[in-house]
Amino acid sequence: MKRVIALTAMCVLLAGCVRDGKVSVTSEQLVGHRFVLENVNGKAITPGENPPELSFGEKMAISGSMCNRFSGQGKLSNGELSAKALVMTRMACADPQRSELDTVIGTLLNEGAQVDLTDSQLTLTTADQTLIYKLADAAQ
Repeated sequence: MKRVIALTAMCVLLAGCVRDGKVSVTSEQLVGHRFVLENVNGKAITPGENPPELSFGEKMAISGSMCNRFSGQGKLSNGELSAKALVMTRMACADPQRSELDTVIGTLLNEGAQVDLTDSQLTLTTADQTLIYKLADAAQ
């Protein structure tokens, strides 16, 4: 009987981490890692000299760059990543794609995006946007 209760409790705990058949991403899986943007809405991103990136520091501090640099305090809840008080530099961008990506990442993190981490691929998804990142190395 004790085994049945223990097994049931374990199943309930594990079920709490599953969303739509996928295991929810935890902050421990993100902290200390840097991801480079590869694809936005099915279109490949040219990395250039300074590729667009997203890094996760201690306590879910988020930083990165598209054209401009950004940072803020991230929150991960029920498979959704957000950063409500994101700050960003405001330099003019010569590359219109990168300039547009500044707006995309700002809106996405402010409103929140569903997060999926499969192997070395991080996907951020909203109703309008899908950003696919590849694990690059530890956050710097």
